[in-house]
Amino acid sequence: MSPAIRRQNMPAGAIFSLVLAVTIHQCFTIDAPPTVPAPETSSPPASPATPGPPERGNYNVTNATGTACLLARMGLQLNISFTSSSHGKTVQEVLNLHPNLTKSSGSCKSDSATLILTEDNINLTFVFSLNSTSNKYHLNGLELSAALPDMAKPICVSNTSLNYLRGSLGHSYMCRKEQTLSVTQDFSLNTFQLQVQPFCISGDFGAAEECELDEDDMLIPIIVGAALAVLVLIVILAYLIGRSRSHAGYQTI
Repeated sequence: MSPAIRRQNMPAGAIFSLVLAVTIHQCFTIDAPPTVPAPETSSPPASPATPGPPERGNYNVTNATGTACLLARMGLQLNISFTSSSHGKTVQEVLNLHPNLTKSSGSCKSDSATLILTEDNINLTFVFSLNSTSNKYHLNGLELSAALPDMAKPICVSNTSLNYLRGSLGHSYMCRKEQTLSVTQDFSLNTFQLQVQPFCISGDFGAAEECELDEDDMLIPIIVGAALAVLVLIVILAYLIGRSRSHAGYQTI
């Protein structure tokens, strides 16, 4: 018979100590310290994003006989300062007029023409004046009335002593570049791709008179072209002079 192997039983106290140690180890390795949430910080309200260039629209005014007496084709952008009801302070907002949402109206007289544009709670009025002595016209008045949702109260600003968009009778005024028409401290108007003609209209726009901004753009390539032409002329003259001198250096024997 093979000898019997005696098994030694582990004392109960040792078993208890081992279980207690494993339990304590598990507690220390599993439990993590509570996460303290970061304090919330209030960020200032984001300013409204500036819109891109506005869409160009066609706005006409007809007289009592149904004949067009004012033609306008332009993109319009409003710069308005007002008291914000949500912020409790003066803010500036830039808004584009949308031709598909804007209605045009107005009236024409012998020496004045008015164009009124309306979109939602915005009314924009142009007033053109004609000098019958010089046969020149200009934009002498702009008025804006607006009631935007964030306005503490509606605004109404106007200026009747302006001198913009000057043209000759029977001709249209054109300015392709963006230009800013300052009206009051709280309102200015940006125009894009503008062409306008009040008075003496025969079907369509008359010959265009360019604004100074467009003339400056045309002047730069003219100057560059003239400079290149002068440079080419100098090179040709230098070549001819050098060639004549080289022939003069040889004498026939």
